[in-house]
Amino acid sequence: MAEKLVVVGQGYVGLPLAMRAVRAGFHVVGIDVDEWRVKRLDAAESYVEDISDEELAAAHRSGRYLASTGYAAAEGFDVCVITVPTPLREGVPDLRHIGSAGESIAPLVRPGATVVLESTTYPGTTEEYLRPLLEDGSGLRTPEDFHLGYSPERIDPGNAEWRLDNTPKVVSGIDDLSLRKIQEFYGRIVREVVPVSSLQVAELCKLLENTFRHVNIALVNELSIFARQLGIDVWEAIDAASTKPFGYMRFTPGPGVGGHCLPIDPSYLSWRVKRSLGHNFRFVELANDINDHMPEHVVQRIALTLNQRYKPVKGSRLLLLGLSYKKNAGDCRESPAIEVAKALTKLGADVLAADPHVDAFQLPPGIDMVEPTEAQLAAADAVVVLTDHDCFDYRLVQGVSKLVFDTRNRCRGDNVERL
Repeated sequence: MAEKLVVVGQGYVGLPLAMRAVRAGFHVVGIDVDEWRVKRLDAAESYVEDISDEELAAAHRSGRYLASTGYAAAEGFDVCVITVPTPLREGVPDLRHIGSAGESIAPLVRPGATVVLESTTYPGTTEEYLRPLLEDGSGLRTPEDFHLGYSPERIDPGNAEWRLDNTPKVVSGIDDLSLRKIQEFYGRIVREVVPVSSLQVAELCKLLENTFRHVNIALVNELSIFARQLGIDVWEAIDAASTKPFGYMRFTPGPGVGGHCLPIDPSYLSWRVKRSLGHNFRFVELANDINDHMPEHVVQRIALTLNQRYKPVKGSRLLLLGLSYKKNAGDCRESPAIEVAKALTKLGADVLAADPHVDAFQLPPGIDMVEPTEAQLAAADAVVVLTDHDCFDYRLVQGVSKLVFDTRNRCRGDNVERL
């Protein structure tokens, strides 16, 4: 008989895991409190870019996938993976979604079951926060009665090369048997499993990965500001440095950082260090400050560039290319491009946007969605490249636009001003 897997959270992490598990032979229950999501899943309509409608339909046809807003269908599970969001609220980790999932699944935990947390969080969460919820709600104890572990998600939405199945999966367990059970589970889902010695190591691993990116993006963002003031082409310097085959990794500047991870995850680590050790994590706090102010810097640069051409921001027609937080992806939540758009609107600009990956209903008031046609590009007083989706015709952009302000180094020409 096929094992039963429960995946709590059917977002960009949980849904790919559920689909992969169906293909691996599990009976999967995907739980999400969002009724709109569950209705879409029942209709085989995917809202996650890495999962197609056909893949959802195939999962339904197999008879081994069920989406639900409640936990009744989760009874008798063998493995439960929690993939709920972990936002910040006023700078403090918000574990409400983990707590709700833990309290809901706890009465269904039975001897021999396995529970894994994948949500990004601070070191100590699994053992200090989730474990008591599961034990109190089930009347069982771990590791004596059930298995508990942590495995950081490594989903990169829109990345066609590195997917769930071929990205190495870090796993941990509260004891050796839990670790072995979790290794066996993920071994059926992904090609390579990387065991570590403790829950805290696995939790820190995720924060290290994203803090590394956050800090290095902040470095090149600040470098881009100073390089321009020094009269140096930062993009040429980055290209030259990228030829070094060792000791260097390429990062590029942009209008800031956004999405589910980079603006949030390093702050979890900073908060934990401050709370447990009484020290400030200065690298993270400095990176936060730099990256948080990049949208403001971009707006100032756009205003300066227009002013040099005797155009005020107020009344100018500005076409923004790309509003999502990353290239070739469709999520514009927590996007620095959105912050730029809002600020330009407040300054009185007539702001238009083009992004085939973003639905118009996601846009803030005062911003209209258009197609980046030759006519629209030519009509704009300035075209601003904020997210460099590959679908844009950059040759056309630089060829017909009066002025291009490019934060992503995709255009060249006398009419192009780069970040």
